[in-house]
Amino acid sequence: MSLPQPPTITHCYRHPERETGRRCTRCEKPACSDCLTQAPVGSLCVDCLKAAQPDLKTRVKYASAKQPVLVTYILMAINVAVFLYVGAKDSSTFGGGIGSTGSVSRQQFDLGLNREVLHVTHHWYTLVTSGFLHFGVLHIALNMYLLYLLGQLLERNLGRTKFALIYMACLLGGSAGVLLINQNAISGGASGAVFGLMAAAAFSMHRQGINIMQTGIGRTLAINLVLTFVIGGISIGGHLGGIVAGVACGATMMAPKWKPMPKWVPYAAPIAVGLVAIIVSVGLAS
Repeated sequence: MSLPQPPTITHCYRHPERETGRRCTRCEKPACSDCLTQAPVGSLCVDCLKAAQPDLKTRVKYASAKQPVLVTYILMAINVAVFLYVGAKDSSTFGGGIGSTGSVSRQQFDLGLNREVLHVTHHWYTLVTSGFLHFGVLHIALNMYLLYLLGQLLERNLGRTKFALIYMACLLGGSAGVLLINQNAISGGASGAVFGLMAAAAFSMHRQGINIMQTGIGRTLAINLVLTFVIGGISIGGHLGGIVAGVACGATMMAPKWKPMPKWVPYAAPIAVGLVAIIVSVGLAS
């Protein structure tokens, strides 16, 4: 009677010096414990685990889909980055506040908006950079808090592209308002864009038959409008310009469901509003 064959000794395909009795569930290659990863069914070796993962484009798409307010976070990050940059150049800028009438730093002067200065320098980029400039911790904290809340509401409903377009349209509208109602000061802040977003949301609710004064959006807009005229040093033009731009965009981008717009209109409207704001700004400062 013949004796049974001795068991075959296998070695890990990545570590030949290691004996193992385990194999990859998919390719059945022998592998040690360090080279196997637990899977829903069985264990996978390093090669099979890598092959099972989606490509970079797909992973980015999945990661992006998990952030429904990605544009909001990006805008907040830009605002904070500009604030830290200005503060790193001159730490005294951290101490300003809403309605502050103190001196401005060189960086605030370069990034801020003023009709007389723009008339001389023609630095048209300040129409945009001023919307990301803040004067003090309280100033940026309040604006970013409102931007976060409005982003949760509007970006989820509009989508990233349209939300980014309406934000920039309101920002440019606020800049045009600053130049129209000149306060002989360097102006800056995201409040023009934020007021525009609030106005767009409020106007949309009003068209749907909602009493906006019974909503948080309407009450917040009304309170901030009062503060705009009561507290000195606040950019009245920036807030009013943002509101006008927001209403103009909201009238088409967030039309009632029973009055549908062509698909291209919600994209064209904020672009048109932004272009009009730029034309007005250039005309005022030229």
